[in-house]
Amino acid sequence: MNQDTINELRREAAIAECMGTLITEQLDVIYKEKWFKLFVPEAYGGLALSLPEGLKIEETLATIDGSLGWIVTLCSGATMFVGYLQPNVAREIFADEKVCFGGSGRASGIAKLNDYGYEVTGRWHYATGAPHNTIFTANCVIEKDGITLQNEDGNPLIQSFFFTRKEVTIHEDWNTMGLIATAGHSFEVKNVQVAPIRSFTIDSEHATLPNPVYHYPFLQFAETTIAVNTLGMAQHFLDECEIIFKQKENKASALLIKKLQEAITDLNSFRQQFYTAVEISWNIFAATQKEDLKTLQNVSIASRQMVNKARVLVQELYPFCGMIAADQSSTINRIWRDIFTASQHSLLNFPG
Repeated sequence: MNQDTINELRREAAIAECMGTLITEQLDVIYKEKWFKLFVPEAYGGLALSLPEGLKIEETLATIDGSLGWIVTLCSGATMFVGYLQPNVAREIFADEKVCFGGSGRASGIAKLNDYGYEVTGRWHYATGAPHNTIFTANCVIEKDGITLQNEDGNPLIQSFFFTRKEVTIHEDWNTMGLIATAGHSFEVKNVQVAPIRSFTIDSEHATLPNPVYHYPFLQFAETTIAVNTLGMAQHFLDECEIIFKQKENKASALLIKKLQEAITDLNSFRQQFYTAVEISWNIFAATQKEDLKTLQNVSIASRQMVNKARVLVQELYPFCGMIAADQSSTINRIWRDIFTASQHSLLNFPG
C-alpha cells in the first residue's frame, strides 16, 4: 500500500468517527482492493489469501485506523463463510461486487423447523459494518413442534443462517467510546421463512470449497485475526507517542523516548513470536490437511500473549502523553479508545 493511500485513509478516519460509520471514500478503497474478500476464492471475485497473508493486511489496516481494520477483519472473516455455502448460492451472492457479510455468533435466535425449511425470529447485537452489510449471518437454536432439538451431547442444536439486507431490521444502537465508525448495530428478523440452503455449518466437514482456510480450525482463525487488530492499533499508538514525546522538554523527552524504544522492542518481539507460531501451524496444516494440536495451542497462546503485552504497553505510556491524550478529538485519544473498546471482545481475554 502506498503512503498516499495510507495518509488519505488516516485523514478520513476522524470524519468517519464523526459520522459514526465508514465514509464513501474509505469504502471505495475497500471495494477496489477487495479487502472484504480477503479469503474469498478468485472465482467469486476475492483475493484467495492464506491466513498469514490476510493477517498482514489486517494488521496494516489496524495500524492506519482501528475502525478501518476492525471492520475489514470482521467483515472479511464473515465473508469467508462462502466456503460453507452451496456453490449456486455463493455464485448468486457474490455476483454483487460490493458484497459484505456481517453478523453475530451469539445464538439469540430461534429457527423453527417446518416443511419448507425454517421460520426464524431473533435479534442479534454487534453486527460490525451494519450500514454496508449486504448479508447478515446469525446463529439460532433449532426447534421442531415447540421442542428444542439437541446435539448428540445433549446441548441445544445450533445452526448458522444468513439473511439478505431486505429481510432484516437494523436497530442503530451502537454507542461505544471507541471503534465508533464500525457501526456495530443490532439487527432483527421476525418470522422470516428461509430454505434449508440458507443454513450452514462452520467446520471442515461441512466445507464446500477445498481451500485450506475453510478447513483450518475456525477458533485459531478468529483468535489471530482479532489479535492483529490490537497489534496494529498498539503500533499506531506508539507512533503517536513518539511524535508527542519529541515535542517535550529535552530531559523529559530523552527519558520518554528511551521508554518508548523499549516498548517498541518488546512489542516487536511478541509480534515475531506470534507470526512464527501462525506460520508454523498454517504450513503444517496446508501441507497435511490435518490439525496439529500442539501448534494450534501455540497459536492461541501467542495470540493472547501479544494482545496482553500490547495493552500493558499502551497503558504504561498513556500517562506520559499529556492532556492531548485526553482530548477526544486527538488521534492518540481515538486510538486509546479503540484499543480498549476492542478489549471487550472476550475471545482473547481468558486462557484458551
